[in-house]
Amino acid sequence: MKITESRHVIAVPDLERSLAFYRDVLGFQIAEIGDPGWRFYFKDKAFIMAGECRDAISPRDLGDHSYFAYFELNDVDDYYASVCRAGGEITKKLKVEPWGMKEFGVRTIDGHRIMFGEETS
Repeated sequence: MKITESRHVIAVPDLERSLAFYRDVLGFQIAEIGDPGWRFYFKDKAFIMAGECRDAISPRDLGDHSYFAYFELNDVDDYYASVCRAGGEITKKLKVEPWGMKEFGVRTIDGHRIMFGEETS
């Protein structure tokens, strides 16, 4: 058995607000799928399925459990600058870590946290 792909499923309180953030701040493309309560967000190999759940607990209330993804990039410096220019809420400034990754963290408009990193070695 081998995992051949990884996708993430998140609940968002306001689908239109969420997709605007992923599109305008993180540079993802948005796919309509024929169901008004769902959208797919994708960028290169990153794939997120977002479902609107207006009454779900806010990810901001989950603390450390609001992390849902770690995406590896080939140019983390450029992407960090792009996210900062677009007004993204940075939860961890770009930093080289002892485990060999240069990484930063973002909190989405919905309160989820995502890490982006690039191998340094």
